[in-house]
Amino acid sequence: VMKRISNIFIIMAVILSNIMSAVVAYNYCDMQWGIEYAGYSAPAWTAYLSAIPYMAAIIICIAVVAVLRKRGK
Repeated sequence: VMKRISNIFIIMAVILSNIMSAVVAYNYCDMQWGIEYAGYSAPAWTAYLSAIPYMAAIIICIAVVAVLRKRGK
């Protein structure tokens, strides 16, 4: 049971990393377009700040996997 739940959290971490990549890429492209044509004043690297919540969730998923694998032994 513990292994099955830990596998679910591994899958969630992988899905979150893919979603994070797509969101950051979209935000970066939007920022570049906005700087070029709409007069945005923030630099394009601020799009990377949208990765912070995703990274926190991925780290939590990995920590849960580690705990479940340790208890399952």
